[in-house]
Order: sequence, then structure tokens, then C-alpha cells
Amino acid sequence: MARTTASPDTGTPREEQRPAPLDGSGPATPVIALRGVTATLGTRPVLRGVDLSVGAGEAVALLGANGSGKSTTIRAVIGQTPISGGELRLFGAPLTGPGRFRDWRRVGYVPQRSTAASGVPATVREVVSSGRLGRRGLRPLGRADKRAVRHALELVDMAGRERDPVHALSGGQHQRVLIARALAGEPELLIMDEPLTGIDLASQRVLADALRERRAEGVSLLFVLHELGPLAPLIDRSVVLRDGLVERVEHPEQLHDLACHPHEAAPDDGALAATGLRVGEVGFPRRGVDA
Repeated sequence: MARTTASPDTGTPREEQRPAPLDGSGPATPVIALRGVTATLGTRPVLRGVDLSVGAGEAVALLGANGSGKSTTIRAVIGQTPISGGELRLFGAPLTGPGRFRDWRRVGYVPQRSTAASGVPATVREVVSSGRLGRRGLRPLGRADKRAVRHALELVDMAGRERDPVHALSGGQHQRVLIARALAGEPELLIMDEPLTGIDLASQRVLADALRERRAEGVSLLFVLHELGPLAPLIDRSVVLRDGLVERVEHPEQLHDLACHPHEAAPDDGALAATGLRVGEVGFPRRGVDA
């Protein structure tokens, strides 16, 4: 069943479809689906009812001040942070319980900048090749695996650096290697936590080009960002979090400089009405609200 909302461009009514069911029974099951998700760190509530969906082939950015719940949200999605309430599904399957999601090779994850080799001497090729573990296990790499590693290195413009030790790389090059490692696994969903932080503009543009190609191939993207930067043209929706709740949803062209300071200007009622959502909602109707 559809509902009618006002077009943000013309103010004229338009038809908007209800969100797909979370259980995979709908024709357009979200790749990621959170409804009313809560989480705590110790005794402190961090997520207080987050609703979020990412569709197949869609690119979504999570924005907000430090401590708003951005990184906790994606760590909940990949199972690193247990949720204390609500519902969370990947590719239509619950994250826990009967029938839980198990096919983690479909998911690529790039954490905040860290030591890729964990203090162990390793080359660029070795680190990127580890991205195939989800598909090959501990077996030697086959032709398809080597092809995927080579393609991932080409995507991030590191094809000539395979033998270089990771510890000798610059910050931007190091981040490219982490992203190549995730890309080498050929995921259908790629999740990245602040991939642009601390790297030079040239590396940011290389990463944007690499991600643009993967998105053109149908890969879904979820970012945590402080600012959109060169990734702005890729983003379908920017979801602004505040104090563990969704504050608003914007298209990138509406954000301007608010990506860095998202709480300096609150949206007016008309802007929220144009999205068909209320504060705290992203893509799903709040319980008890007739959508």
C-alpha cells in the first residue's frame, strides 16, 4: 500500500511506497534493516531506537557529532556490538537467533584507521590477499583469488606497490590498502568507518573513484563520515544521528557544510515532511504511526 507525500522539489503530492518487510518476504528486501535498535556500552545507552535501511545498490552516509552513535551503529550491524533491543537484519536474515545471518563473505568492513598488519611485518599483497579468507579459508589462492586481489589493488591505485611493506606506507596509502582488502573479498555490502579521516585529498579522490566503480556494479555502501568530501556524488541519503537517535535524513546537496557541524541548524517541519519521516525515523514508520 502506498502513501502520498509532498515532493521536496515542487510541493506537489507524490506516491511513496511502504518500506519492504524486514523478513525478506518483500520484493525489495533491504540489505541492511534496523528497526528500533538500542545498544548500551556498560550501563550507558548509546543507541536509543535507531531505524535505518540501506537498499541494494544504495549508498548511505551516517553523519553526526562525536558520540552520536555512528560507529556503534555500524559495529552493531556487523555483530561487534550486541544490541539490547529492536530488530536488525542483513539481507533479510536476523543477526541472531534461529535462521541468523551467516554468509559474512557478502559483507566487507573497513574499520577506522588501524595497523593493517597488527605489528607483524607484511607486504601490501599479503594484507590485501587476506581479504579472500572468507571465500578460500586457509587454502592457497587460486586464479580467481589472485585476479580479485590484483583488481582490488588497481581500483585503489596501488597495483605497483604489492611488495612494499605496509609499515612503510603513508596514511593515505595505508587506508587504500585497508579498502583494497575489503574489496578483494568481492562483497555485496561494503561498510566503512570514517574512510577519509586523516588522508590527503589525492587519496580521497582515488578512494571515491574506486567506490564509484563498485557501486556501479551494484555494491551497497554504508559510510560513517564527518564530512562527505569527494564521496558526496556517491551518496543517496545522509542520515544525521544525535544522542543515539536519527535526527534527520538529507540528500547530500541539502547538507552543505552541516556535515561537519550537523547540529547547528535543525530542520524545519517542512523539510521533515518532504522526507515523509519524523525525527527518529529512517525508512520505516514509527510503531503506532499510520504510514
